[in-house]
Amino acid sequence: MSRISLGASSLGAAMAVLALAAPLSGAAAQQGALDDRQLLGMRLFNQSCRVCHTKPQLASPLYGPELSQKSLDGQEAVMREVISNGTPRMPGFKYHFEPAQIEAIVAYLKTIPAPAAAAIPAR
Repeated sequence: MSRISLGASSLGAAMAVLALAAPLSGAAAQQGALDDRQLLGMRLFNQSCRVCHTKPQLASPLYGPELSQKSLDGQEAVMREVISNGTPRMPGFKYHFEPAQIEAIVAYLKTIPAPAAAAIPAR
């Protein structure tokens, strides 16, 4: 039986790869806790919604609101309506996604914790 040892540089490279492979959002960290419908919703969100509703970099702008379980007051029917028909600033996805896929996106959004309120600096 042979033993494999990693040098410091190999170990550092392995740790960097693991860090880069870490999920991007808080809800994605719960991946193991998501059911199949929520996982489908996460994949669809990442494919079609993430580009506008998450910041790719700290200095990048956010084009649409950050989405969470509290979006649209947490009303699932309103979430489905907005995803399906869009808004003046967002396209509708009723011709892109099946109703079950829109339901999956809503189910996934309900797993995303509300963002923490921004701290107001003291004067």
